[in-house]
Amino acid sequence: MARDVTQSTFIAACEQRFIKMFGFAPSKEEVRSWQRSWPALMSALCSAGLGELRVLLEYSLPATGERIDALVIGEAPDGRLCTVVIELKQWTTVQTSPLRPGMAKIGQRTVQHPSRQVRGYVSYLQEWVARDEIPLLTRGLTVLHDGGPELIHQLRQGVARGSAASFPLLGRDDLTAHPTPEDLAERLGCAALRPPSREGIKAFLNAEHRPSPALLARAGHVIEGNDAFTLLGDQDLALQEVWHSVEASQERGTHSTIVVTGGPGTGKTVIACRLLGDLCRRPNANPRLLSPSGTLTRQLKRTVGDTSRGLIATFTDKVPAAVVADGVVLLDEAHRARTYPDHSRGAFPFTLGKLVNRASVAVLFLDEQQIVRPTEGITLDELEQHARDHDRYFCHIDLTTQFRCNGSSAYHQWIDQFLRPEGHTPLWAGSDYDLAVIGDPDQFTHWVSAHTDNGLTARITAGFCWPWESQAAHPLRPEVEISWTGPDGPRAWSRPWNARIEETDLDHPQVPARPYWATDTGGHEQVGCIYTAQGMEYAYNVVIIGNDLVRRGDKWVARPDKSFDSVFKDISPDRYLRYALNSYRVLATRGARGTRLYSIDPETQTHLETLLPQHDQRPGQG
Repeated sequence: MARDVTQSTFIAACEQRFIKMFGFAPSKEEVRSWQRSWPALMSALCSAGLGELRVLLEYSLPATGERIDALVIGEAPDGRLCTVVIELKQWTTVQTSPLRPGMAKIGQRTVQHPSRQVRGYVSYLQEWVARDEIPLLTRGLTVLHDGGPELIHQLRQGVARGSAASFPLLGRDDLTAHPTPEDLAERLGCAALRPPSREGIKAFLNAEHRPSPALLARAGHVIEGNDAFTLLGDQDLALQEVWHSVEASQERGTHSTIVVTGGPGTGKTVIACRLLGDLCRRPNANPRLLSPSGTLTRQLKRTVGDTSRGLIATFTDKVPAAVVADGVVLLDEAHRARTYPDHSRGAFPFTLGKLVNRASVAVLFLDEQQIVRPTEGITLDELEQHARDHDRYFCHIDLTTQFRCNGSSAYHQWIDQFLRPEGHTPLWAGSDYDLAVIGDPDQFTHWVSAHTDNGLTARITAGFCWPWESQAAHPLRPEVEISWTGPDGPRAWSRPWNARIEETDLDHPQVPARPYWATDTGGHEQVGCIYTAQGMEYAYNVVIIGNDLVRRGDKWVARPDKSFDSVFKDISPDRYLRYALNSYRVLATRGARGTRLYSIDPETQTHLETLLPQHDQRPGQG
């Protein structure tokens, strides 16, 4: 490999192999990194006298969707196979902060500190591949072949006090055979390694990636002891129903599809997490918790912690490779599963069908009234028919008790009536939920700030009725703009949409990344849209109804031409109405304690004022 890696034909062959393995082409930037990093690594390995060891490039970790840059394989003196994870970086400068030691900034990208990244890969190999029949010794390090001493010192300082400190960082000056090749081999984590046997390599490559009993036990313990996943009332009854169905299916060897339906706040996500914890403690259950929402996935991973690595993942346009035939799949937010035509063959969405069919037991958590775009969504009837067509046992469990919105059934019933396509909506007469119409943006900005100052989460959300063209990270442009006439004349208000980056910018921690907009400090300064807010919850909630949904007489009128969401570009008003009503229903059910409604359309605002109490404008009230 050291001889071939400098040849263009070798790189071209790797590109073709990559496409065959992963189904898409590597980016130009990734190919350039191969061309720069692989020769440097191979040269160092050969200089260390390690030319007889094996190296796997872009080694895939199916349960996480990640890849290890290079995996050196040898045999340890005790006969065990030894794998050395090597993360390759072309960095020459980096920005770090003592306030966020686990992160680094390269250009405009905030990324994980490489030592923490390597620690995660090593942990994966120990938890998902190593077992009695494949005893593995696993090590890891980062090679920054262009990095000078100052860069290496800076990165080492960033992890000096954490567990990632045991995973070395090697710079340009560390990759020389000085004073001896043996010293370089030691730095590379390969000292005393012998060439691996052909049988050992074959066993490693053919190993099924499954969570270890120790990993499952830890994850189960964490979930069991987490107050965020405490079950109440119907939630516990539903959990028991699902659990008995899973047990029966596994004992009989039949394949099952279980659908748990319920509106916002009925506890679908909590049940899914608790079920994951219970399954982790069941022998040979091999569970996975998936969601089409990357925001929800990241929040769940944060809540459960590092033990969730590989067990909780995002399901989008392909079935995670680690979902196997004897496993149990829990699909939260199933109504957000992608169904667009290029992933559909016939009546049932193709990729979702593959996921369901592959699992021994598939448990889907569903709310049809949260289908908010034409490229997503599945119904209870479609899932039942699919189960029949594929000879799967089918069970439906419906949740009715509300736990969000202060547990107010009155509010959920009222919002459902309010957002019917047409007909009379009763006056709001509930006393167990803080609901009101609010007069203008200045008032709801004050309301949100007052709650935030008191240590409570409060957020502003809006229909997708303004452009979203600003860059993904700071500085965000104030694109949500509202004009109105107040007592003192014309007024204007503007705020940016939430950031679109996946990790919070190291330089601007007050602007949370998209997955954390609903929970982290500073989120109240941006406006969330349906795709950011869905699946989330916060204490207090402002909903701005845009011009895409207006009230005319006793019915709602949909105006897709007022939406800036490209998925609705060519959709008819009649069809758009369903998605608009569902979207505002989702936005209106995020607030656990209170909600303020406001419409930028004067006629719709007047309609709200006839149904709801006026927001109390006195300081500290409402």
